[in-house]
Amino acid sequence: MPERLLEEITENLSDDDLGLLLLIRHFERKLLDLFGQGLVQGTTHTCLGQEYVPVALAPLLDERDFVFSNHRGHGHYLARFRDPYGLLAEITGREGAVCGGVGGSQHILSGRYLSTGIQGESLPVATGVALHLRDAEPGVLALAYVGDGTWGEGAVYEALNMAALWRLPLVVVTENNGIAQTTPTSAQLAGTIGDRARAFGCRFLHVDSRHPHEIRDALRPLFERTRQGAGPLVVEFATHRIGPHSKGDDTRSAEEIRHARDHDWYPRQGGSPRFARLDAEARAFVEVVAGEVLARPLSGREG
Repeated sequence: MPERLLEEITENLSDDDLGLLLLIRHFERKLLDLFGQGLVQGTTHTCLGQEYVPVALAPLLDERDFVFSNHRGHGHYLARFRDPYGLLAEITGREGAVCGGVGGSQHILSGRYLSTGIQGESLPVATGVALHLRDAEPGVLALAYVGDGTWGEGAVYEALNMAALWRLPLVVVTENNGIAQTTPTSAQLAGTIGDRARAFGCRFLHVDSRHPHEIRDALRPLFERTRQGAGPLVVEFATHRIGPHSKGDDTRSAEEIRHARDHDWYPRQGGSPRFARLDAEARAFVEVVAGEVLARPLSGREG
């Protein structure tokens, strides 16, 4: 994408939206750096390139809504809570961790937020929660983030069937980055996600935009209808993963990686003076967070 268009995306954002985008970007970059230093155990999956999705959705969600995330969920958590200290402490097993350091990168529970690394697991749970919300808390919804690869799980279709039959307040957000771990979506998904969703009678919207304001304008009335009893909504974001699946396991060709980076929202040439200032502030803040968290003792599982 031309630099001019990339700058239009960032310059049309409020300081708050842009600051949150940059917080997630530099948090993820720092996480990979810490992993390289041996300071993060196990595995981790970054959302580099996809940060705008949860940032765009954040204002559409009420604090009473349930959010179900997945293995690539750091951006989902940060957009929901803006708590980099607790998240990094959880990932590195330090005091002050969200779940006492036992959940790590993928499995986090905080209030009405839950993430899991098991593909397709969250959607049946979200459907059950949506059933409760329909009857006990009208106007509240459950939102589940999934990837394009998750549409290969049978549990997805069982959940959609029940959600559509019972007109549940469920939103399924699909971040389609074109590759399921190391398998191109074109090699593992027949037909389209939209056709699959519509087969159950679910409302569907395909989103190409990376402008948070455009995304919100398109989704706000659809979210409201979901809250009012119109039944489940499936939203597919055509997005790009600019990093590897987890750390160094990127099997894409150089051309495919270049294509993804060309469509990144983050300006390659530094952006405007305003962008440069907010970018430097976010980078510095993440360094402060990392320094403070890593200086803490290991978690005593107090969470």
